[in-house]
Amino acid sequence: MDETLKSLGDSIAAALPGAVERAYVDFGELNIVAEASRIVEVLTHLRDAPDCLFVNLTDITAVDYPSREKRFDIVYHALSPRHNHRIRVKAAVAEDEAIASAIPVWPAANWFERETYDMYGVLFADHPDLRRLLTDYGFEGHPLRKDFPMTGYVEVRYDDAQKRVVYEPVKLTQEFRQFDFLSPWEGQPDYVLPGDEKAK
Repeated sequence: MDETLKSLGDSIAAALPGAVERAYVDFGELNIVAEASRIVEVLTHLRDAPDCLFVNLTDITAVDYPSREKRFDIVYHALSPRHNHRIRVKAAVAEDEAIASAIPVWPAANWFERETYDMYGVLFADHPDLRRLLTDYGFEGHPLRKDFPMTGYVEVRYDDAQKRVVYEPVKLTQEFRQFDFLSPWEGQPDYVLPGDEKAK
């Protein structure tokens, strides 16, 4: 199976010189690293080429690498029911850089791209309706970025006195990172939980 995927990856790279930077097989899946400026060309080839026929878009997401110049990897997952193959396509973009929308290739990309924009702040050029999908309209920031605070910026609660939902800055009622390391639940190395002695 890996040899079949490797030869498919080689044929995709040969058909798209300059657009495909690398093709490799990892954990039984074909991975393509594509040039972000030519992503629509790559995705169209994957959908239409007879040896590919990746007609089913499974997911679009992003991975955040804050220390890199091109901070985000946009990741596309697709399925070829005809050949029973899966593929992962990655394209790196900078924080202030937009990548072309995949909607002309797969109309199902619409909400996947909206979710990726909402969670990571990645911009998709020529998207017909790029607005938040999962967070509230007044939400600040993008929650799946590595630099987003774990507690968020505001908390939402229903105020019974005002009879409405109120937004307030986050207030931690206890020291957030003050763990009791003597507790057996916090990883005390000398304490063996009942039943764990059998694992030795």
